[in-house]
Amino acid sequence: MNLQIEGKWALVCAASKGLGRGCAEALVAEGVNVVVTARGQEALESTAAGLRALNPDVQVIAVAGDITTDAGREQALGAAPHIDILVNNAGGPPPGDFREWTRDDWIAALDANMLTAIELMRATVDGMAARGFGRIVNITSGAVKAPIDVLGLSNGARSGLTGFVAGLARQKRIAAHNVTINNLLPGLFDTDRLKQSTEAAATSQGRSFDAVLDAKRQAIPVARFGTAQEFGAMCAFLCSAHAGYFTGQNVLMDGGAYPGTF
Repeated sequence: MNLQIEGKWALVCAASKGLGRGCAEALVAEGVNVVVTARGQEALESTAAGLRALNPDVQVIAVAGDITTDAGREQALGAAPHIDILVNNAGGPPPGDFREWTRDDWIAALDANMLTAIELMRATVDGMAARGFGRIVNITSGAVKAPIDVLGLSNGARSGLTGFVAGLARQKRIAAHNVTINNLLPGLFDTDRLKQSTEAAATSQGRSFDAVLDAKRQAIPVARFGTAQEFGAMCAFLCSAHAGYFTGQNVLMDGGAYPGTF
């Protein structure tokens, strides 16, 4: 399927590895010019080189910086002539017990997983509407549908973003101008985040890493973890010309792990 987004400009956040990189790769393969951003300069430049090799016909611009800051957002947004596609993404906050979290912990989680995405949408959505095309995909978490007790910071911040998007996506001055906003909710994917959470669980439970990892795998109906490539493919479709009648939705990719009907 031709997604009909060749030549568009995308900003993909936290794109140096994992799901963000998977989304950037899928967009580049479709002929989209991308600005990729992340904190780590070395990893980001390596990813950018890989993206350029994947499709030499597109422009790939790497902007290292902290997207949660005004300066970081300004630098990333200014690297492209305009933004047609925005993929909001950020690493999740650490697990823990809410009794131990301070106000600073909560503010950091909100900045990374809610407020930064809102600021980037505010900076881009009106321009998208004026040009008659825009696609925004927020990478959140399957925990929005089924909260995880030790991930309270993530549960709270990402659920706040989800509620905000539900209203914003349905504003006619946005939706009626071919601008869609959707959330993509990953379950367990084969990324560094999975390894980190598994190590933490293994330590707290006094079990081996492999035993905990296998238990997680077996709890998924498809009996495997997702890949960044298939996640990126779903993201690219949501960004495509074919997805113009799809907005304000939460797309859960978890291999069937969530047991609910709705």
